[in-house]
Amino acid sequence: MIVLASASPARAAMLTAAGVSFEAHAAHVDEAAIKSSLVGERPARVADALAELKAVKLSARFGDRLVLGCDQLLVDAGGAVLDKPGDRDGAALQLRRLMGAEHRLISAAVIALGGKPIWRAQATATLTMRPLSDVFIAGYLDREGEAIFGCVGSYRIEALGAQLFTQVEGDHFTIQGLPLLQLLDYLRVRGELAT
Repeated sequence: MIVLASASPARAAMLTAAGVSFEAHAAHVDEAAIKSSLVGERPARVADALAELKAVKLSARFGDRLVLGCDQLLVDAGGAVLDKPGDRDGAALQLRRLMGAEHRLISAAVIALGGKPIWRAQATATLTMRPLSDVFIAGYLDREGEAIFGCVGSYRIEALGAQLFTQVEGDHFTIQGLPLLQLLDYLRVRGELAT
């Protein structure tokens, strides 16, 4: 059984659906401080650093167990990195900022053992959001409720967020925050899953 260093319901649901035995524990890292210390780095490097920090932090506590740390960053068409919106106004602003253009989601995963990273993977998805009317945005936010405030980009592709897009390049696992196929392959190599 692995340890998931995350409280993300989407990541937990993916692992459960894929038949991976795990227990989840939030890593409680100061993501804002890490991001500010990595200003100027490529977004992929920042996502990897955050995933590693989460995995290593919990790995020190769980000794001989594999600990999976994950992170995801959204990069808009102008190259800016967006965070979770936090509230309804923030969500509406994000949707207006992303609509009518492409953006990228970078998902990173790191496995640590005994306080050291031993495996890492990244995947990127590119999504094109259609133009949205103010009426649609208001109705969408009403239907999604507060759950959307903790979602980078203000959408859940596995729910009503599917209505926002005209094109998606990349897999849904990456969009939901985990390069799952690469992880499953690694767990098979390690003997954690049947081959």
